[in-house]
Amino acid sequence: MRTISHWIDGAAVTGSDTIDVLDPATDRPVATVPMADAATVDAAIAAAVAAFDGWSATPMSKRAQVLYRFRELLLANRSELAALITEEHGKTLDDAAGEISRAADSVELACGGPALAHGSTSLQTGPNIDTKSVLHPLGVCVGITPFNFPAMMGMMMVSVALASGNTFVWKPSEQDPGVCVRIAELFREAGLPDGVLNVIHGRQDCAERLIDSPDTEAVAFVGSSTVAHAVYSRAAAAGKRVQAFGGAKNHMIVMPDADPDVVADQITSSCFGAAGQRCMAISVAVVVGDDAEPLLEKLKVRAEQVQLGAGVTPGTEVGPVVNRQSQERIRSTVKDAIAAGARAVVDRSTEDVPGFESGYFVGPTILADVDTSSPAYREELFGPILVVLRVDTLDDGIELIRRHRYGNGASIFTRDGAAANEFERRASAGMIGVNVAIPVPVAAYAVQGWKDSAFGDTGLNNASWSFYTRPKYVTSRWDSVSGTDFGFRPN
Repeated sequence: MRTISHWIDGAAVTGSDTIDVLDPATDRPVATVPMADAATVDAAIAAAVAAFDGWSATPMSKRAQVLYRFRELLLANRSELAALITEEHGKTLDDAAGEISRAADSVELACGGPALAHGSTSLQTGPNIDTKSVLHPLGVCVGITPFNFPAMMGMMMVSVALASGNTFVWKPSEQDPGVCVRIAELFREAGLPDGVLNVIHGRQDCAERLIDSPDTEAVAFVGSSTVAHAVYSRAAAAGKRVQAFGGAKNHMIVMPDADPDVVADQITSSCFGAAGQRCMAISVAVVVGDDAEPLLEKLKVRAEQVQLGAGVTPGTEVGPVVNRQSQERIRSTVKDAIAAGARAVVDRSTEDVPGFESGYFVGPTILADVDTSSPAYREELFGPILVVLRVDTLDDGIELIRRHRYGNGASIFTRDGAAANEFERRASAGMIGVNVAIPVPVAAYAVQGWKDSAFGDTGLNNASWSFYTRPKYVTSRWDSVSGTDFGFRPN
C-alpha cells in the first residue's frame, strides 16, 4: 500500500495515527494516511505564517509565472493524477481526467492575477486630493475540500489565494487525499517556495483547530450543508472571513417543446455520471404538461443500459459511491420512498457488479410519483437517483424550486426563448442552465449557490479575488495647506 503523508514546509511529514484509504470498487485498502494532531496542525500554520512575508512581497508577475509552470505540470501529469483519484474516489478514469482539466482552468484564471487583482485611482476627489484603493493579501488561508472533486475544488481555492499573495493550509477529505499531496509536490517543482502551500489530513478536530487559530485569516469550505453552516458559524465567531458551500438538489424543468431524446440523454449524463456525486448533478426532473410517460420511457431505456463497474474497467460509465455508509443511506432512502408509494421506473439501487461484490455500488434508479415531503425529494442523496415530478405550468415548476431549501443550480430545456428568459430571471438558484444540464460556469465567472447551498456572499474561481484580498483606501495631497480648520467638511 501507498503511504500518504502530510506536506508541510515543502516536505513530506508522517504521523502515527493513521487510517486506511479504501478503494470504493473493492472495499480494500490502497493507502494509509495520518490524521493530524494539534502539533501537526500548528506546524502547518506556522510554516504558512513564516512564508507569508516573502510570498506576499513577491511581484505578482513572478507569482503568476509559478502558476503558469504548475499548470503545465498539472496537465503533463494528468493521467497519473486521474489514476490516483479513481483509485481512492471510484469515478472513471475519463471523468477523473476531466476533473484535472477543470482544475487547470482555475489555475489558468489565477495566472491572470496581474490583470485581475488590482485597485483603482481617482484624481481630484477634492482640491488637489487624490484617492486610490489597493488590494492586500489576507495572510494564512484555510481550504477544507470535499471528496467528490479532490483536485478541482482545491484548485478553485488555492489558485486565486496564492496568486493574491496569501499562503495556504489545505485540508482535503481523508477519503481520497492522495492527489492533493501530489499536487503540492508539483507546486514545489514549479518553483513555489516552501511553506506557501501546506497539506494536512485530519478529522473534525483538525478542521476546528485550523478555524480557531489566531494565525489563520480566512476559511473556505465545500461539503454538506449541515457542516457548511457549522463551519460558517464557527469561523464567523472567530472573526474569520469565511465562505462555505453546502448541498444541492438541482431541478431541471422540461418544457413540452423540448426534444425528448436530447433531454433524456442530458438527464442520464447529469444525474448518473460520477454516480451522482456532483454538487451540480440534476437529481429532479420536472416535466411540464400532462404526460411525462414518453420521457420516462426514454429515461428507462437509458438507465437500464448504463454500464456499472469499477472506474478502471474499460467501458464503465458509472462507478461506485465513495463509501459503505453512502451506499447504505442511498439504498435505504430508495427503499423507503418506494414503500411510501413512489413508483420505481428503474431500480438498480441494490445491484452488485460481478467480480466487485464488496464494492460500494448503487445503480441508476428512477423514481416517479414521489411526494414532495419525501426525503427522496427533500434531501441531497448524492447518488445516481433521479426523481421525476409532473407539474401543469412553468410557474408551478419555478415554485417547486423556490420552495426547496437548496439553491445550487437549476436548468430548463426548451426551444421557447420567452420561457427560458422567465426561468433565468425567476429561478432561485445561483447557477442556471438553459439547455445545459450541468451549468457550472467557466472559471472566468464564479461557482456560487443560494439558500442552504452557500453561506457567505462570495463565490469560487473569479469571484474569489475579493475573498482573498482586502482593500485599503488612500487619500493623499501634496500641496502646502496652512491654517487651522476645526470643521468636518466635504472635499
